[in-house]
Amino acid sequence: MKNFFKLVVAIAVPLLAGFLGSIFTTPQIETWYATLVRPDLAPPNWIFGPVWTTLFVLMGIALFLVWKKRSQILENVGMLWWWKLALVLFFVQLVLNILWSLIFFAAQNPAGAFVELIILWLAIAATIFVFAKVSRPAAWLLVPYILWVSFAGYLNFMFWQLNSPINSGEEIVCTMDAKQCPDGSFVGRIPPDCDFAPCP
Repeated sequence: MKNFFKLVVAIAVPLLAGFLGSIFTTPQIETWYATLVRPDLAPPNWIFGPVWTTLFVLMGIALFLVWKKRSQILENVGMLWWWKLALVLFFVQLVLNILWSLIFFAAQNPAGAFVELIILWLAIAATIFVFAKVSRPAAWLLVPYILWVSFAGYLNFMFWQLNSPINSGEEIVCTMDAKQCPDGSFVGRIPPDCDFAPCP
């Protein structure tokens, strides 16, 4: 029961981070985000929810595997340092994850979000490296996370480039209304003619 409680808490922590990030994300999906020119490889909006939920659960399980090693680690002073560093890095990358949503969606700043995402990627890589010192299975559970963030980095960069006023030649401001597509997603008006973007 003690380990079960730890598992529930460990999974709840990243899910809570995901919920906090969604506070900044959700209001912008059908408004500002719908007006952006989308990269060719951008998946439909409905994919992000299930993917991030799965990744947060995997993160929670990884945290649990590291957390429950504490009793063994206490017998080894050298390993105790790695264990503490693993927890610190885990929470650092979790805060950076929330911060990305704030910068990209709430601040509507793809350029700043891309810079922040590079820092997030490095923090995840460091977390995987240190987790491996404590629990190799925990480290492997974070691999899908860093792969997805790598893909998110490509998308972030392309959103930045495709919607940059410099690359578009001039800044064109379209109305913020959106159109609902047959699959339930929404698209907005895009430059240069301010027609609705094609449905995915």
